[in-house]
Amino acid sequence: MQDSDIAKSSQVTRLIDLALEEDIGSGDITTSACISPEQLGSAIILAREPLKVAGLAVCGEVFARVDKNLRYFACVKDGDFVEPGQKIAVVEGRVFSLLAAERTALNFLQRLCGIATHVDAFVSAMGSSRARLVDTRKTTPGWRVLEKYAVRVGGAGNHRFGLYDGVLIKDNHIAACDHIAHAVQKVRQKVHHLLKIEVEVEDLAQLKQALEAGADVIMLDNMSEDQMKKAVEINAGKALLEVSGGVTQKSIARLASLGVDIISAGALTHSARSVDISMDIIS
Repeated sequence: MQDSDIAKSSQVTRLIDLALEEDIGSGDITTSACISPEQLGSAIILAREPLKVAGLAVCGEVFARVDKNLRYFACVKDGDFVEPGQKIAVVEGRVFSLLAAERTALNFLQRLCGIATHVDAFVSAMGSSRARLVDTRKTTPGWRVLEKYAVRVGGAGNHRFGLYDGVLIKDNHIAACDHIAHAVQKVRQKVHHLLKIEVEVEDLAQLKQALEAGADVIMLDNMSEDQMKKAVEINAGKALLEVSGGVTQKSIARLASLGVDIISAGALTHSARSVDISMDIIS
């Protein structure tokens, strides 16, 4: 799904409306007191630090939800890098509406640009490894479709979106089923043949169990680098190997060099900070 499609989706427009209700409430008392509803003007949205752009259409949708007559023009594209002081977008129309939408529009844009910028740094730190970097379900409640979009703009990929679109047998599933083989067997009897089965393992013994059970993907959860190296040898290309747990920008190059296929990092979303973006009324 492209950013323009995401911005118009019912999920995102509900989120925008909730954010506007939270911020505006019964009305903008400051702007109502000092700005005529008929006063026209324009505003520029500027980067205040180096950043990778993501979420332009979502930002524009915020202004449209406040006032359909506002005119929003993006000056760059999602995925572009911008420098401090560079213009990101221009908005024209009633000043009253521009000010009412300002904070909410910037909140969305700052968060999504922040994730894209953060992810880009991870991707750069990986170097030329063949391993694929993906996110997790550790996202802000209600924001998942947006944050996972920003991850893609940043240059990484998405893991499953939710519990509904991918099989991942985790430690608690294994505990409830008594054994990895039992869990895999039960899942395989229920899901269609095109769906891959991933199993999370915590040690090499569990890795061997997962391989014997026929897992398609095996997640090496919080293993030491020595364990991961041995896991790659034991696996010998039978299943896709995913590394997860405590992945940082400092460690990702080493992890990527171990011969694993996938590196998943919750930090791509939960540890990204919002970047500095401002809006200035210019006329």
